[in-house]
Amino acid sequence: MDWQFLFETFVSLVSAIPLTLELAATSIALGAVLALAIALCRLSGNKALEWFARSYVFVFRGTPLLVQIFLLYYGLGQFPAVRHSIFWPFLREPYWCAVLALTMNTAAYASEIIRGGLLSVPFGQIEAARACGMPRLMQFRRIVLPLAVRQALPGYSNEMISMVKATSLASIITLMEVTGVAARIISESYRAIEVFIVAGAIYLAINFLLTRLVHLVEYWLSPHLRQPVPYHPAVKAAPALEGDAR
Repeated sequence: MDWQFLFETFVSLVSAIPLTLELAATSIALGAVLALAIALCRLSGNKALEWFARSYVFVFRGTPLLVQIFLLYYGLGQFPAVRHSIFWPFLREPYWCAVLALTMNTAAYASEIIRGGLLSVPFGQIEAARACGMPRLMQFRRIVLPLAVRQALPGYSNEMISMVKATSLASIITLMEVTGVAARIISESYRAIEVFIVAGAIYLAINFLLTRLVHLVEYWLSPHLRQPVPYHPAVKAAPALEGDAR
C-alpha cells in the first residue's frame, strides 16, 4: 500500500466528518422525539393512535432506507402541489431530505425500543408514585421515563450506531459526507481498497467513541450497580491511637 496516498486520503475524508456527525446527531435527536411520540401512541389505548403507530412502524421498518431517500428526494418533486407548497424550499435541499429520511427511519426502530423500555418499568414503582400523590405527568417525568431510558439504552445504542453507518447513504443524493468524498476520490484515483479502508477506519473510530459515551451514560444512570467505596474504620482510628500513645 502507498502510505502517502493513505495519509492524503485520510486528510481528505477528515474534512467530511463534521457533515457525517451533523447528519447522525440531527437524525438521532429528532428521531428520539418522534420515536417517543410513536411509542406513547402505541401505549395510549386509543385505537386510532395505535393503528397509526403500528402502520408507521410497519411501513418504515419494512422498506429499505435507500428507497425512502429516493422517494423523498426524487419522488416528491414530481408533484406540482409539493413544488408550489411552503415545504418545497425544505424538500428540494438534499441535506434536509437526508435528515428527514434518516429521522423517520430511525424513529420506527427506536419507537419499539422505547416501548419495550416503558413496558419494563415495574408497576410497583408507579403505584408508589401514585401513593405519594404525584400527578401523571410528574410520574412519567420522574419515575417512568428515567427507568425506561435506563432499560432501553443498551438497545438504543445499537440503533444509534446503525444511524451513523446509515449516513453513508446520503452520498447518493450528492451530499459529500465521508462516503461521498471517498467515492469521489475513487473515481479520480481508481484505488478503491485504500480509500475504503480509511473510510471504514473513520466509521469504526466514530462508533467506538459513541459506544464509550453510551457506556458512560449508562453508568451514570445506574448508581445501584456501582461498587461502594470501601470503608476502613481502623485506618481512620490510627491517628487517634497514636495521639493517645504520646
